[in-house]
Amino acid sequence: MKKLDWYILKKFLTTFFFAIFLFTIISVVVDISEKTEDFNRSHLSAGRIITDYYYGFVPHIIALLFPLFVFLAVIFFTSKMAGKSEIIAILASGTSYNRWLRPYWIGGVILAVLLWFANRYVVPRANQIRGTFEARYVDNNSSYNALLSTSSNIYLRIDSFTYAGIYSYDTLGKRGGPFFAYKVKNGKVIENMRADGIIWDAPTKKWKLEYLVDRKVEPLKEQMSMNFNQSMQFNFKPYDLSRDKYTKDKLTTPDLDRFIKLEELRGSEGLNDLKVERYRRDATCVTVLLLTLIGAIVGGRKVRGGSGVHLAVGFVTAALFIITDRFSTIFSTKGSLPPLLAAWIPNIIFVFVIIRLYKRAPK
Repeated sequence: MKKLDWYILKKFLTTFFFAIFLFTIISVVVDISEKTEDFNRSHLSAGRIITDYYYGFVPHIIALLFPLFVFLAVIFFTSKMAGKSEIIAILASGTSYNRWLRPYWIGGVILAVLLWFANRYVVPRANQIRGTFEARYVDNNSSYNALLSTSSNIYLRIDSFTYAGIYSYDTLGKRGGPFFAYKVKNGKVIENMRADGIIWDAPTKKWKLEYLVDRKVEPLKEQMSMNFNQSMQFNFKPYDLSRDKYTKDKLTTPDLDRFIKLEELRGSEGLNDLKVERYRRDATCVTVLLLTLIGAIVGGRKVRGGSGVHLAVGFVTAALFIITDRFSTIFSTKGSLPPLLAAWIPNIIFVFVIIRLYKRAPK
């Protein structure tokens, strides 16, 4: 990398991190003013509020507006460079337009990878922290209260041949019952298991079945065994039995992939919502790179009005992106639009926007 690359990359990253840091502080201050009564009602210390809520709130708000602030940061410092005729000098020195865009590519890739990792692991855990606190102390009508009560009549498909059900399940205690499971082969039941209770054993990460009766049906005979306490390995975990509409936001990407496969095996409805969330975690990272290039091309043009005109164009572009993203999501979750296409439609549209802007950019 040359001095030019370090110069632009330094401006890019410092402007972005300063903007996101400043906005995070403003968001925390506004959030504290809105939730002061809730914090008082919770009777928690300031330290507990920070660890039990703001450790989750800060990553959530940063990830939510990450692409937008990348875009605005690029437009802001690039338009400043254009206003001082720095870009004209760079291009007049013999540097090609594509060479000038190289540090923007590098910075965009760095931030895109950072967001990709955060979306997979950091943000889901942050949403779990934030959601748990809000459900307990802020939103009395949240789904957390429903989880404290007992869920009834849960049916699932364990594998291609085995079906199971739990008549009553306590999410908080991670136990339920009665439990039943039966295995089918060639349209006939070949094994039937029934237990009075099913309990999640956290140390072994297995389910314990209490008072299990296991019947295996053969063509000419039947075998029956009884066990008062038996551990078994199933492909579902306690949170798979939760009826929480925010589960998709709290699962890491590997857990979300496993959860989607399990729900497909069960034949559950509403899978598009889960799949759109999964594909968007990858698509948003590409969005960061695309918005970086758009910001560089738009901000690099010297126009009358300076940064104000560029920022206005930036806000309009961001608004169009958000509208496109919302419409594609609705058409997928409520209609028949494939989830993969719904998550990537905004990026596909903005690729053509980049091509159009690039061709018209003064080089």
